This record gives sequence, C-alpha cells and structure tokens, in this order.
Amino acid sequence: MTKYGRSPWIDRFPKSRVPALPRQRGPLKSDVAIIGGGLTGCATAYAFAVAGVKVVLVEAGQVGRGNSGSSGGWISEEPGVPFADLEKALGARGARRAWQGWRRAALDFAALLRRLDVKCYLEARPAVTVAVAPDQVARLQREQQARRKAGLDAPVLKASAIKGELGLDAAAGLRAKDGATVDPYRACLGLAAAATQRGAALFERSPVKKVTFNRKAVEVFTAGGSIRANCVVVATGMPTPLFKSLARHFWFRTTYLTQTEPVAAKIRNELGRRVTVLRDYGNPPHMVRWVGDDRLLVSGADGHTPPLRLRDRTIVQRTGQLMYELSTLYPDISGLQPEYGWAADYALSGNGLPCIGAHRNFPHHLFAFGDASHSITGAYLASRMLVRQHFDEMDPGDEVFGFHR
Repeated sequence: MTKYGRSPWIDRFPKSRVPALPRQRGPLKSDVAIIGGGLTGCATAYAFAVAGVKVVLVEAGQVGRGNSGSSGGWISEEPGVPFADLEKALGARGARRAWQGWRRAALDFAALLRRLDVKCYLEARPAVTVAVAPDQVARLQREQQARRKAGLDAPVLKASAIKGELGLDAAAGLRAKDGATVDPYRACLGLAAAATQRGAALFERSPVKKVTFNRKAVEVFTAGGSIRANCVVVATGMPTPLFKSLARHFWFRTTYLTQTEPVAAKIRNELGRRVTVLRDYGNPPHMVRWVGDDRLLVSGADGHTPPLRLRDRTIVQRTGQLMYELSTLYPDISGLQPEYGWAADYALSGNGLPCIGAHRNFPHHLFAFGDASHSITGAYLASRMLVRQHFDEMDPGDEVFGFHR
C-alpha cells in the first residue's frame, strides 16, 4: 500500500537513532543565531563553528524533517536554470559565475560529506538532461551553444549512448559528470552532529516567535527563551510570516516526489546502467534517479503550493500523475506501484537562483531563500557564502545570488 505524505528517508530511519536535541530555554548570547535546522541551517552551523564563531541553531520542529528530509537527495552541479536563460537575466559574466560557483559547491559538498564520514549513502552520479521532442532538441542545441560560447563544458550524448546508459529513447542529451546522490535526511543529521562536535549549540522544538534588532545586535525570541547575537541567519528556505515583506521576491511552489516499489530484475536490466540521474526538458522538468539498485524515484509535477486542506488530496493525485509520466519514459514499468508519494515546498525567485545574503531592510540579518534547483547543492553553497559575508570576505561571484534582482 502506498504511503502518502511521508518521505521514505525519514520513514525508514530507525526511530531509536533519531537524535533528541533539547528545547531552547532562557536567555543565551552568541555571535550568530541560525533559524532553521534543515540542510542549509546545519551546513551553515558547521561552517561557522569550524571558523571559530560561537553559533546557536534553533529549529521549530525536528532537525532535517522539513523540506530537506523530503528532497530528492541530488547534489547537482547545475543550478536548475538553463545557462541561456541566466545569460539573458544576468549577462554572460554573471551567468558563468553562477554556474561555476554551483559546480564548485557540488564538488565541495560531496568532499565534505566524505571527509566527515557521514553515513548517507553518498554515491557519485553523473546526470544527463535529455531531449525527446523536436522543440526540446532545439532548446538543447541552443543551450549547448550558449555554454560553449561561455567556455563551459557541454558534452552532448547521441541517441545510442542515451539508450545504453539510461535505457531511454531520446534524441540527444547534455551530460553533467560531477554530481552525486545521498539520503538527505541522514546527510542533515550528519552535518548537525558535526556542528555539535565543533561547539555549535542546536535546539529543536523551539519555534521563533519574534526577531528584533537595533544598531548593534539582533535578538531572537523563541517559545522558551531568547538569543542575543551579532547576526541572525534565516535558513528556512522561504520567507516565514516573520519576514512576510520579503515574500514579494518569490513565487511559492510545491514539487512532488514518488518512489516506486522494487523493480523486478528482468525489467531493471532493460533500464540502462542505473548509475545516472535523468532530467528532461519537460515543463516542469522531471528528475529520475535510482534509490539503491531496485527502486526508482521521480520528482516533478510542480505547481502552486496548495492550501493545507487540499494538500493530502493533491499528493495522491500527483503521485498517480508522476507514475504515469514515468511509464511514458519507461513503458516496461507499466503496472508498477508507488511505494511512497510525498511533496516538498520551495520558493522560486525571478530568475530561478536562490537569494543568499543580506537585505537592506533587515540589519544584522543574512538570508538563504529561494533554492528552486530541486537539488541540495544550494545548501552547501549558501553555508559558504553566509560565512564569507559575515566576515565581509565575499567572492566576486556571490553578488549574483543577492536580493538586488
């Protein structure tokens, strides 16, 4: 029976091993306070702690059990926005810096998880963005030309190579070779543990009720206490009601994910080498990856975030839609049942890139909002950028991810 509204990463994690972090109580002082205990918040807490900064993180629920634990677990080297589109929005130099920064973050994120020995089923995975219809082939060709003109790698796969690698009939594809996949919930817990070992203080079930600031400091008020800090990092992925004035920068969207029951060995052998992440030129695009060696995970069917009263019904409907769309890519799986169907919310900025850093209306605040890439690379990218901005040591490429757009 399909488990709706439940992420398999969280549902299958042994309950006896879920960390029990304390609630935040009473007054605290810190150099940096972080709001949000997902991948971005935990990676940022670790980065600040390693840099010798006293840091406190508060999470309204439980660490890793929000949108991070509901993601597809893909570390992509591409930001989820076609380079040609970014070039129109940011110019050639800005688009190139965004792509180069994203690729560097993907490589460094995987390296960090290996170095920390985080047990999150990290596996190096190339990716291929495929074009099936003639209009998609034309888009792929324009994208390849734009990337090559900017000096970026843009290897094209022909139909025969795609068939052998993905078991899919497609006209052409663009390869990205430096990605990876993980269990995102385990990755988040691993980063949280590493941050704690470095001296960060993490608190769960501590929703933030109010944030105030003056010329010198900021104060974060939780349900049980307060934190006075020099800076607050808001790593909630999208503006919460406390920062509703920033909502004008974004559209609020939801993506849907489905994981199949085990695929029979006879069928698996017809579906390629099972090591490559598939992305297509659909609108919205799909992401398809293998989980273990026998289950397929597909995400897509994005739409406006539904009202809470319609969320469960929408998840059921979109799960069926995704299974049908997956069967159009792989007809051999027709009749396969979904084991899980769930959703993850995100915020989409005007040009598709996340907004990371300061906003002129909020002194002593740094934000990480609007990662619509459907990968988790942006969490690591944000953690490094936020530390650089705190120390006023920004890289030239950081400005393309600001709120000025």
